[in-house]
Amino acid sequence: MQSLQAELKPILRYLAVFSFFMNLLFLVPAIFMSQVFDRVLTTYSQETLLVLLGGTLIALLLLFTLDYVRNRLQNVLGHMIEEHLSPLVATAMVASMARAALSTKADGLRDVNSLRNAFSANALIALFDAPWVVIYVLFIWTFHPALGVCAGVAAVVMLVLAWLNDKLTRTAMESMQKEGRRASQYLDSSMRNAEVLQALGMTGNLLKRWRAQQEGVAADQASAGRTMVAFAAGTRFFRQAVQVLMLALGAYLVLTGRASAGIMIATTILLGRAIAPVEQLVASWRTLIEARAAYRRLAELSKEFPDERVAPFALPRPDGRLAVEGVVLRAPGSERVVLNGVSFALAPGESLGIVGPSAAGKSSLARLLTGVWPAAAGAVRLDGADVAHWPREDLGRWIGYVPQDVEMFEGTVAENIARLGDVNADAVVAAARRAHTHELILSLPEGYDTQVGEQGVRLSPGQRQRIALARALYGDPRFVVLDEPNSNLDGAGEIALVHALRGLRNEGVTTVVITHRPSLISHVKKILVLESGRVHLFGPVAEVMRALQQKAQASIRDNKSPDAGNRSVAGAAA
Repeated sequence: MQSLQAELKPILRYLAVFSFFMNLLFLVPAIFMSQVFDRVLTTYSQETLLVLLGGTLIALLLLFTLDYVRNRLQNVLGHMIEEHLSPLVATAMVASMARAALSTKADGLRDVNSLRNAFSANALIALFDAPWVVIYVLFIWTFHPALGVCAGVAAVVMLVLAWLNDKLTRTAMESMQKEGRRASQYLDSSMRNAEVLQALGMTGNLLKRWRAQQEGVAADQASAGRTMVAFAAGTRFFRQAVQVLMLALGAYLVLTGRASAGIMIATTILLGRAIAPVEQLVASWRTLIEARAAYRRLAELSKEFPDERVAPFALPRPDGRLAVEGVVLRAPGSERVVLNGVSFALAPGESLGIVGPSAAGKSSLARLLTGVWPAAAGAVRLDGADVAHWPREDLGRWIGYVPQDVEMFEGTVAENIARLGDVNADAVVAAARRAHTHELILSLPEGYDTQVGEQGVRLSPGQRQRIALARALYGDPRFVVLDEPNSNLDGAGEIALVHALRGLRNEGVTTVVITHRPSLISHVKKILVLESGRVHLFGPVAEVMRALQQKAQASIRDNKSPDAGNRSVAGAAA
């Protein structure tokens, strides 16, 4: 945010300079009117009229030019805000949502748009023009003190109206924005489970909950809307009334010989110009409030922006040496410890199977190994570098990851395998062959050009899982993490996965597989057994299998059942 502020300051200065000269030029029509009434009409001088007219037209031409340039600068300002913040905000949002952090951060791009609108709209110009209210009032004072007092009172009343508008609507507006985002996020997230909603007849209940949330939003919106509409209407009425009163006061001063007709007309024009910025502020108040709230949220989110002052150091291609050093992981948004003191190490090219009962922390460990979730203590190191501090764009090309819940991105199969980058046909096919998915993809209606649809709805779960494996093996990954990679696979898919694991082992790729099925255990070199977030057993397959078998036999002798998560592995060992 600091670098953006530094970039915006010169343009804001230019806007201030242009606003200064434009407001000076706005005095010209008033001066022209006063001179026409007080000099031209009294002296019948056509030459004076022509000179005044020519000078005024030149001033208006300059005013038009400055106004055009100022509006263009505003557009540049809004574009700079979007261009600078959007990538940073999107990156921070992805990282935040990947860590299952607060969902309010998902509105970051909407906040960028609100900020851009505020800088591109009349609200910003009204802020620059507002200080000129005092100057216009003083200028009117020079014509006659009574007119100056009237203009000053009008300006103060308008400013008070603007302040009251903010005072009375701020809480309702901020509450409306917050509840509106929450209701929208609730509906969006629920719609992702449309199949369950339809099958179980839950749509009515969902809508009932959503409407309850919307009622709160509607109440805040109605309250704020009534207040803002009332203030906007009252401001317009007061402006018209003040202009009428100012004209009447000017006429009275003319009738009593204390002012001229030109002064009467000029002060009426200047008063309209003096209170115009205040009226604009009242009309743009909602935009300003939204921008202020958006800026606060973006300032909070900016804590997760990468340090723009420091260029990330490009680390070399890793060999795949993994070291997990006493990591502690807390559940996002709570103090509950998910992993406690987990430590192990893998040499380059070694393969590890992670097993354990449900809720033992296996998937959490997978997210920790890839750097998606940061450790509360300890570190996960790949070739000695902490993956949590490794630049994601750089680290991502050396990592392959298949999460438990596979997601596809709207686009073609090839684009998904290429990780949404430029599609290199040779690299995409090579990844598919490494995953033994090439023939499956060719069997799709359009092969690699098949559109997967939103979230991959046009593919079966098994097809999505196999294409996700090809995506994980795209490029040259040196560390691959597979979380339940066979949960949706049929027999052919299981065989393809086994061949892929064998290929990774032959290529010297460090591989971690999380599984409940014993069929994959025979294809790894080591096993780690997790229980309640702690390492229960770790070592070569034969040793761990022997220990699990002995534990299972001891449990049988003691009339106890072995842990459900380890039962299948112990059975395989037996």
